[in-house]
Amino acid sequence: MPDDAHPDLLELAKKIAVEAGEAVLEVYDKGEFDAYQKDDESPVTSADYLANDIINKRLKEATPDIPILSEENKHASLAERKHWPRYWLIDPIDGTQEFIARSGDFAVNIALIENNQPAIGVIFWPPGQSLYYAQKGKGAFKSSPDGDHPIKVRKLDDPKKSVVMIAISRRQSREKVLSRMCARRVYQTLPLGSCSLKACFIAEGKADVFMRIGITGEWDTGASQCIVSEAGGSIAAANFEPLTYNQRHSLENPDFVVMGDQRVPWQDVIQYDDFVNPHLD
Repeated sequence: MPDDAHPDLLELAKKIAVEAGEAVLEVYDKGEFDAYQKDDESPVTSADYLANDIINKRLKEATPDIPILSEENKHASLAERKHWPRYWLIDPIDGTQEFIARSGDFAVNIALIENNQPAIGVIFWPPGQSLYYAQKGKGAFKSSPDGDHPIKVRKLDDPKKSVVMIAISRRQSREKVLSRMCARRVYQTLPLGSCSLKACFIAEGKADVFMRIGITGEWDTGASQCIVSEAGGSIAAANFEPLTYNQRHSLENPDFVVMGDQRVPWQDVIQYDDFVNPHLD
């Protein structure tokens, strides 16, 4: 796809993410939704399906030639997917548990993957009325009631000694994360739901690192990886190997880490000795 097509696709993704997010927020405010449990025991709600329907409909209307891979759709086999030069990667609601728990920490994620790498990332946080977005090579931005402005990861005064702010799950044991961080550093924690919102907070300098331990899908990191990378950070598997997109039969991610200031010696800070990737196929 030529570069001059990207701005139109970025604007399209932004518009659709906001439309889906506003529909989800209306359901959230009313508190009228049904919750279910999927085969993998993860939660899903009628709001997830509503957002998924809106996103799929709008994308199919505007870009019928670009396939869609969504958490809530039936997934094509690798035999079919491996021939896709580009595709939309969707998480209709990242943070469904938070939506159900009414913490407000949930977001709509839309990414465009090209040649197995995130090229566009859009994340809309409905309760915060904040839209985070990025295009590969063009920087990362945040749009909110305060206006539009570029975002960058926080630069620590001393990359080797400054206090590190960890974005940490509201639902996960703090010890599970802190036990994998170097004991010689000093940390503060910022409790927050939704993988993608934690990544966005790192991208705009409100936190420095986030470690995700547990099952996620490629749709949980596609948009975030584009935004964080363009803001000067990075996302990698917990063993610091690159995340992959559309290259395995499984669409599950390994445990992963989102890192801000790249001057920090993250491989010393993060001590994840027991990393095992169960999906090497």
